[in-house]
Amino acid sequence: MAREPGSAPERPRHEIETTTLRKVGWRLIPLLALGYLAAFIDRVNVSFAALQMNRDLGFSATVYGFGAGILFIGYALFEVPSNLILHRVGGRRWLARIMLTWGITAGAMALVRGASGFFVLRFLLGVAEAGFFPGVLYFLTYWVPAAHRARLVGLFMIAIPVSTAIGGPVSSALLRLDGMLGLAGWQWLFVFETIPSLIVGVATLIYLRDTPSEAEWLTPPEKQWLTETLAAERALQMRSRPTLIQALTSTRVLVLGLCYFCADFGLYGVLLWVPQILSHAGISEAFVGSFVALPYAAAAAGMWWWSWHSDLTGERRWHIVAAALLGFCGLAASAYTVDSPLLSVVAITCGAVGTLGILPIFWTLPAAMLSGEVAAGALALINSVGNLGGFTGPYLMGWTKTMSGDFTYGLLLVACGVLTSGLIALLVGEHPVRQPARV
Repeated sequence: MAREPGSAPERPRHEIETTTLRKVGWRLIPLLALGYLAAFIDRVNVSFAALQMNRDLGFSATVYGFGAGILFIGYALFEVPSNLILHRVGGRRWLARIMLTWGITAGAMALVRGASGFFVLRFLLGVAEAGFFPGVLYFLTYWVPAAHRARLVGLFMIAIPVSTAIGGPVSSALLRLDGMLGLAGWQWLFVFETIPSLIVGVATLIYLRDTPSEAEWLTPPEKQWLTETLAAERALQMRSRPTLIQALTSTRVLVLGLCYFCADFGLYGVLLWVPQILSHAGISEAFVGSFVALPYAAAAAGMWWWSWHSDLTGERRWHIVAAALLGFCGLAASAYTVDSPLLSVVAITCGAVGTLGILPIFWTLPAAMLSGEVAAGALALINSVGNLGGFTGPYLMGWTKTMSGDFTYGLLLVACGVLTSGLIALLVGEHPVRQPARV
């Protein structure tokens, strides 16, 4: 049909694609990343609080490791139900609910008086946060075509190292409030660092939209391009789409869960102990937060580059393998530098860059396989299995520290976990989960 005189010329399709993806990225990723940043601060600030809390409350390394990791048991148990509810009610309301409830629970950590209360509140924090990360991954399948997802997931997941890079110095400063108004420094830490979660939770409820059709900030041609592109992807996935039960019991989905277990085993095995590792290496409590920031600031840059390069080349598995190899080398080296502050920081930096580089690329594998309720359930299951590594890693670090008196054996264990994650990714491939043939 001829264009009417005086009407605006039609925009080229590639221009619509570029503009739409730029708008989606700027509209969604900063808010979601702020939410994840706040969640991660509330999740790992216990590692800084432990510098005082363990002494004040008489926690052993084993007690601390168990309490730090038990969050992931609550997370794993409630993650699949949480994501299925998100599929029903929409991302805006459910993600906001998650943020608000975990913020309240994280603030209540200031009330801990003993080991039992520590265990209960850390477990409840995992229950409250369950479903946020896989919920965001699933939410993005409604907004971002698969070919562009690794880069945006990478930008979202940069919140992990950035939360530690920011939270380290802030946590150290809050610990220096020790004794103010009768509260310990670690109590001030929990109270102040819960505020961002509450603010972002309210902002999510106001600001987020569930689908492109509700986005008043996209033009009609942009909505049409995005809706048609995502619909075509879902139609392609539907040709080999398994049922929810088939996906949840699929060997490939369970192996992906094991792959993520090994990655989280290495990630949290170090992350929830790194202030104490560096303190053991000779860095004073007043400055340990600033030194912790260095490895994770480098990891933030590494995550962005690794995911960008994976999207650029369209290759996934070997990027995961290379990141896992770097993570293994760094963490294994850190096991033999625990008495040198400088070498310990350098080794942990390599370990953090490699370990965190795995994550955004890994999540492109299951997201490319499934759609709809099946994707919501399978993503949550993979994350649930994986996050059990978040319990096992910190606990074994604490147990080996109690048994041996230092961090050497624990660091070697988590290094092997990261390497195993890369080997599993190499074996599992990038092919979709297939529905069994019907007779």
